[in-house]
Amino acid sequence: MFSGEVLRRRRTKIITFAMTVVSLVAAYLTVITVVAPQEANAAIDPAQWYSVTSVNSGKCVNARGAGTANGTAVQQYACNSTGSQQWQFQPTSDGYYRVNSRNLSTQVWDVADVSSADGGLIHLWTYGGGNNQQWQAVEEAGGAYHFVSRHSGKCLDVPGASTADGQQLQQYACNNTAAQSFTLTPVGSEPPPGGDIDLGPNTYVFDPSMPASTIQSRLNSVFGQQERAQFGQNRVALLFKPGNYNVNANIGFFTQIAGLGFTPDAVNINGSVHVEADWFGGNATQNFWRAAENLSVTPTGGTDRWAVSQAAPYRRMHVRGNLLLDDGGWSSGGWMSDTLIDGQVRSGSQQQWISRNTRWGSWTGSNWNMVFVGVENAPAGNYPNPPYTRVAQTPIVREKPFLYIDNAGKYQVFVPALRQNTSGITWQGTQQGQSLPIEQFFIVKPGATAQQINAELAAGKNLLFTPGVYRVNETIRVTRPDTVVLGLGLATLVPENGVTAMSVADVDGVKVAGIMFDANVTNSNLLMEVGPPGSTANHAANPTSLHDVFFRVGGPWVGKATTSLTINSNNVIGDHTWVWRADHAENGVPTGWYQNTGRNGLIVNGNNVTFYGLFVEHYQQYNVIWNGQGGRTYFFQNELPYDPPSQGEYMNGSTRGWAAYKVADHVTSHEAWGLGAYCFFNVNRSVVAERAFEVPNNPNVRFHNIVGVSLGGGVGTINRLINNTAGPINTGTPVNVINYP
Repeated sequence: MFSGEVLRRRRTKIITFAMTVVSLVAAYLTVITVVAPQEANAAIDPAQWYSVTSVNSGKCVNARGAGTANGTAVQQYACNSTGSQQWQFQPTSDGYYRVNSRNLSTQVWDVADVSSADGGLIHLWTYGGGNNQQWQAVEEAGGAYHFVSRHSGKCLDVPGASTADGQQLQQYACNNTAAQSFTLTPVGSEPPPGGDIDLGPNTYVFDPSMPASTIQSRLNSVFGQQERAQFGQNRVALLFKPGNYNVNANIGFFTQIAGLGFTPDAVNINGSVHVEADWFGGNATQNFWRAAENLSVTPTGGTDRWAVSQAAPYRRMHVRGNLLLDDGGWSSGGWMSDTLIDGQVRSGSQQQWISRNTRWGSWTGSNWNMVFVGVENAPAGNYPNPPYTRVAQTPIVREKPFLYIDNAGKYQVFVPALRQNTSGITWQGTQQGQSLPIEQFFIVKPGATAQQINAELAAGKNLLFTPGVYRVNETIRVTRPDTVVLGLGLATLVPENGVTAMSVADVDGVKVAGIMFDANVTNSNLLMEVGPPGSTANHAANPTSLHDVFFRVGGPWVGKATTSLTINSNNVIGDHTWVWRADHAENGVPTGWYQNTGRNGLIVNGNNVTFYGLFVEHYQQYNVIWNGQGGRTYFFQNELPYDPPSQGEYMNGSTRGWAAYKVADHVTSHEAWGLGAYCFFNVNRSVVAERAFEVPNNPNVRFHNIVGVSLGGGVGTINRLINNTAGPINTGTPVNVINYP
């Protein structure tokens, strides 16, 4: 639900506004009709340059040998961010385009010999206005395109659905296959200015000397591409050098906006940095996968909006005014940390929210589960009326590493120090930590291979992933203590052939931040592993930490992963994680019990592991299994799977269903605060989950402030909330337990 499952949120908001049962049913039906079709992305920007990527092969449309002569083959080749893979779509007439080469813009895609036959080859040729040099870009449901020749009516095609480098493209009768489907990714309109580093084709770096109109045009163009691209393959970072800007930044899917100052106040946006839900009629329950970091905002009219649900972190921000967390409809987020709000935070319809180490003028609003850890001026009130969970100090954490420009104009990555028993923000006053020069990082750009990445890691480099989708055919192995792996623009790893996408050795102080893992069509037993099985080292003085690390099983394709994340190392810190088996997907991509399969979201085997902001949803057995001693969780949100086809298919031995959160029977110490579990068994409403939480009956295994709800006004049943206490949960009315035992 919060997962961005439209349905649930709606039900939530319903509760918030005390709608009648009839209204709930009507709202639920509306949700179903809205979710099914995915609307197309915005139109192509004729001023923008794009990389054009084959959906079939993942390779880029390329001018062979970076050629500019007539007859240069237009081929597919591994993406490398060069000018030979950049194209501009310049309108001609009646919806057709000439496709200009970045290397020489008078050269365009041309059907050789003015052929009308299947197999007519595509090459570059000086533009002369011929119909064989003009293409219609037909947008597909998922935001990709197929390109139709004005001369022949045939489609741009990869012959034989080849995945080989160097395969020249052809025209062929349109057939709706992936070999004729291409994604467009905006690339920088100009090379980096002198002294800057190349942060990849999907990163835009703004300077306060640039005209506001130029910056605004780029922001609008990116948003137009990303507003509806929930399952698209574009990834974008919008980075602002220190200074003042008079712009409005509307942030869409897979877009990160961030300041490049050492503090948020080094960059001020006079206008807004906001998320709306206009694309979904005010419903923010699918506003996932975006981020705002390290900026100050002076909002026009005094109030800004961040209407989001999962995987939309708001970090190191300073709002010189008020902040709204909804857009008038359902919403189900979210995360805020190291953030100062001068005025009031209004949570509105948010079903749940976690704020860690923040400060504000005041907070208003509540729904089911609002958690405040290390928050100065947290709102007063006792759970469950209002449903506030307050923990005065954050016991142990380090803030997320971030990219910045120092006083000499050099790029560095700041790695904040480990802190204990803290409240409030870190960036007013001395910031404790270490700056790493960018020269110590391998800057990973689209087209980089796992072999290249591992070679750089072995040579002692850290990793800075620029925005992109990286298909890896071997595990990325992080083996050196204190390695930093930092992603920009929600950089995404997709494992090939069932490999584990990333493993972290049982060493001190690794930081993985801003990375998304997307399961592929071939099942991976595991997407990410922290420490090998049997890890025993004590890392209390320098733990590994995971910041804004997200997982997805299904959505853009039928993904499969047995387990998404396993933590075997001790003392690991999780600092905002969404682990999601998809309950909805790209238009035409199925989801369901036998399609996008995932057994467990998170398995914790290490001792003294701490999680802040743990979101895990829809897995087919235990969503979370906690085997380690001394675990702590501050905020947990779960929806059980929507789609068990029958009770018989959803049994744990003789027990009906699987708990959302399972603490193993042998565990003697564990504690958790502010937890919510929800059901919405819409495939078969008779399905029952026996318990939301299963834990040992031990005085040192303690849970505080738990809520359960059957969404949609009672679609399915959770029989008991924790062990054999509280329930049944089979209506839209929350069921609460304040302390267990």
